[in-house]
Amino acid sequence: MQIGLYFGTFNPIHIGHLIIANYMVENTDLDEVWLVVTPHNPLKDKRTLLDDHHRLYMVQLAINDYPKLRASDVEFKMTQPNYTVHTLAHLTDKFPKHTFSLIMGEDNLLSIHKWKNYQQILANHKIYVYPRITGLKSEDLTIDTTNIHQVDSAIMEISATDIRQGIKVGKNVRPMLPETVWQYIDHNLFYRK
Repeated sequence: MQIGLYFGTFNPIHIGHLIIANYMVENTDLDEVWLVVTPHNPLKDKRTLLDDHHRLYMVQLAINDYPKLRASDVEFKMTQPNYTVHTLAHLTDKFPKHTFSLIMGEDNLLSIHKWKNYQQILANHKIYVYPRITGLKSEDLTIDTTNIHQVDSAIMEISATDIRQGIKVGKNVRPMLPETVWQYIDHNLFYRK
């Protein structure tokens, strides 16, 4: 089975995430996309980051009607700080019949050379890249692009940061969120402070 791993804090998950994940599973050779909720990074400001279990639950709510999408908490159980190369090794050992690929935006691809053991990732895993406003071209990259597949999906510039800020100041951000996620956020008064 071909699995695409879409990493993120999903703080909160929004329709842009769903559009990208669904596009990847419907328009590539991926059988499923796993949305991997990344745990809190102790080096980052936690004031706006909801607890891991809340963010995982919102992902589960959001993908309930998408049978080819899965929520994953695999990194919750791993030693921190964790690196993508370790997560890939762990999943490959745990699911030897699956092949794991990464899904990322062009903006992340531009900094992949800073990742731990990025050459190992590039050599052993496909990377599906969705467009961002960067206008990246393959020839602009100084890394091995053999396993990099740029996907011609819509550009999604919805920002979880903007959603959180909008909630904080009382704006209506409801159209940017799956309804079940909005209800959970509203019920729990998340992102109000």
